[in-house]
Amino acid sequence: MVSKEDLLLLKQQKNALVLAHYYTLPEVQEVADFVGDSLGLSQKAAQTDADIILFAGVHFMAETAKILNPGKKVLVPDMDAGCSLADGCAAEDLKEFMRDYPGYKVLAYINCSAEVKTMADIIVTSGNALHIVNALPKDEKIVFVPDRNLGDYINRQTGRQMVLWHGDCCVHARWNAAMVRRLKEAHPQAAVVAHPECRREVLELADFVGSTAAMLNHVQSSEKNEFVVITENGILHEMRKRNPGKTFYSADDEKACICRSMKKNNLENMYRVLADERPELLLDEETIAKARLPIQRMLSMSQSLRRG
Repeated sequence: MVSKEDLLLLKQQKNALVLAHYYTLPEVQEVADFVGDSLGLSQKAAQTDADIILFAGVHFMAETAKILNPGKKVLVPDMDAGCSLADGCAAEDLKEFMRDYPGYKVLAYINCSAEVKTMADIIVTSGNALHIVNALPKDEKIVFVPDRNLGDYINRQTGRQMVLWHGDCCVHARWNAAMVRRLKEAHPQAAVVAHPECRREVLELADFVGSTAAMLNHVQSSEKNEFVVITENGILHEMRKRNPGKTFYSADDEKACICRSMKKNNLENMYRVLADERPELLLDEETIAKARLPIQRMLSMSQSLRRG
């Protein structure tokens, strides 16, 4: 059995950067150099001087790391770790869809394939989507892909009428209003924090809506001591680490709130792929060049919005 110490030693020997999403297993998060949401992971991938990037997440995230670091080796513990949002928006289908919307900008949630990114004008994450949309001209015609729930949330917050692709996250879509009401009734003192990939009926019951990073920051700064957490259960590990005196509740059936693809990352396959330096994620030069442009626009806009 691979230990945390085994992986940390191999990581040092290989000059590797280990990136992990908040939704991975606790032991995976504990060996990562950086744990974050999609925006934070993208930023770290763009800054690294490591020779190898070992990405514990899902396939589209590793693609993003490769796009931002074409000269580096990007390793993926399990190539089958996918995402329902990315899988539900094929580039050819989007190309056909866009024939009905000439002159529209394509804003693509980062949860999409490299091929779809090549068709986007700007990439967004759940952490910066509202700010980026608000920075665009009010009369800008926008098609938002692939998450209809995040797009609907942005439309309601900004007063926009973006055209929405009909996709959703299979984990966040499992949450419904009845589940949230049961949790609120069972824990009346708890505040409800929710991810904007959830359906409108769920978000309307939340006290705070934000990305994984935003939820973590909100919980840490809040005077509340109890929280109902409406997102993938992997985030609870970091929440408990940061807030040892606070209590967190999730769905009665915790299996309903697990991303099985994220849980495919473990110490054993991380060690194996780093030792063998394969499977390596590869993208052709044209895809990398085209997909990098909308990602760089996102990163540039995120930096300028923070300065502003």
